[in-house]
Amino acid sequence: MAKQAIVARVRSLFNDQDRGEEPVQRSSDALFASDSAIWRVHGDVTTMMVGGISALLLQMLHPAVLAGVWDHSNFRTDMLGRLRRTARFIALTTYGSRDQAESAIARVRSVHENVAGVLADGTEYSAGDPHRLAWVHVTEATSFLEAWQRYGDRPLTSAEQDTYFREFAQIAQALGADPVPTTKVEALRLLNEMRRELVVDDRTREVARLVLRHRPDNPLAIPVQAITAQTAVDLLPAWARRMHGLRRSPFVLRPAVKVGALGLAGTLRWAFSGG
Repeated sequence: MAKQAIVARVRSLFNDQDRGEEPVQRSSDALFASDSAIWRVHGDVTTMMVGGISALLLQMLHPAVLAGVWDHSNFRTDMLGRLRRTARFIALTTYGSRDQAESAIARVRSVHENVAGVLADGTEYSAGDPHRLAWVHVTEATSFLEAWQRYGDRPLTSAEQDTYFREFAQIAQALGADPVPTTKVEALRLLNEMRRELVVDDRTREVARLVLRHRPDNPLAIPVQAITAQTAVDLLPAWARRMHGLRRSPFVLRPAVKVGALGLAGTLRWAFSGG
């Protein structure tokens, strides 16, 4: 019963049941094999929650990405919906059938065609811009992988990490991103190169506040949310935390935060296990 309750709660978090969404089933006709690195990393709930929050905080530092979300979505009033759509896209392109993955990619590309505008400094932006898409991709890939390396049940070797980037690159390339890193070294280099384009303003701080201070409807889930949020902050590169004005867990509390995150990861893996 405990397992069933946890699984039901997580599934309701990632699937919009009011719209009839069901969890994505793992297909033998997926873009990637069942023993792939991307299946392992993207199949861990804690990895995707912690890594997803960390990636979002990184993404919002890019003015064009922030503008696309701010000007063309209801993120501020429906944050959960936004996170659900992102998680579902990743699930469909990782585990769904080839047809499901290709359809999901086509839908996103279609949405991107209608997301464009002008920044405060007069610079035009477009959601379909390859450079912007590259930033979104590299923040997700590095954040998901780092979360897995810290809290997954079996960290990837250096070679397996490069395999993960190479596999995930296929989705980014299909969306039109460029450049797309295919190794960890390339990913870290791209992150560093794009730092000069990043800024923080009132809108950036508002998004961070909404993400990190969101409180779930169920009071019992508040401690879980608090651990997830702080773990995501700790996952950020030091320079990104400084830009956001966020603090890493105090030294004396870091072991407790890590134990809490590992405990959450272990509990969720137990709940979703077949045993």
